[in-house]
Amino acid sequence: MNCILTHTGQRFDLFEPDADMIDPRDISHSLAHLCRFNGHTREFYSVAQHSCIVADLVPEEHKLAALLHDATEAYLGDMTRPLKQWMHAYQDFEDWTWRRVCERFDIPSELPACVQQADLIALATERRDLMPADPSIWDCLIGIEPMAESIRPWPAIEARLTFHQRLMDQLAIEHRRKAA
Repeated sequence: MNCILTHTGQRFDLFEPDADMIDPRDISHSLAHLCRFNGHTREFYSVAQHSCIVADLVPEEHKLAALLHDATEAYLGDMTRPLKQWMHAYQDFEDWTWRRVCERFDIPSELPACVQQADLIALATERRDLMPADPSIWDCLIGIEPMAESIRPWPAIEARLTFHQRLMDQLAIEHRRKAA
C-alpha cells in the first residue's frame, strides 16, 4: 500500500502525490500534532507553532512560503536533520511532495533566503528555550542569534487553530494580490 489516510479522509499516495490531494485542514491538523526534534523537547512543541514563528520573522510577501515550508511533514512525518542527510530516498519523497505543495498553493519551489534564515533563527531559539542544555556547537547555527522573546509552547489544539487561521488568511491575501 502506497497511501496514507489523512485527517480529512483523503488517501494520499506517497509514490504519486497529487496537488489536488493536499488539503490545508490536513496540514494544519498534522503539523499541530507533530512534535519538533523527534519529541525530545522539554515539553510538547509542534511543527505548526514552529511554522507560525518562522512566518512571523519574514516580510509579508513570504509569509505563505514560511507557513508551508514544513508542509511535507504533514504527509511524510518529521525526520531529524542528521538522519535526513543520509536518507536520499526520503529526500526524493520530500522533494516530490514539496513540488505538489507548491503547485497546490501556487508558490515557488525555491524557498526565499529570508525563510531559510528565519527557520534558522527559530531553530536557535528553540534550542535555547526548549531543548536540554548541551555545550556542543550546532554548525548550522554558527552566527545565528535567537529571537529576543522566549517560546511558550502551545497545546496541539491552539497550534492547529492558530496555524490554520494564519494559513487561510494568507491564502486569502495571496488570492487578492494575484487578482489585483
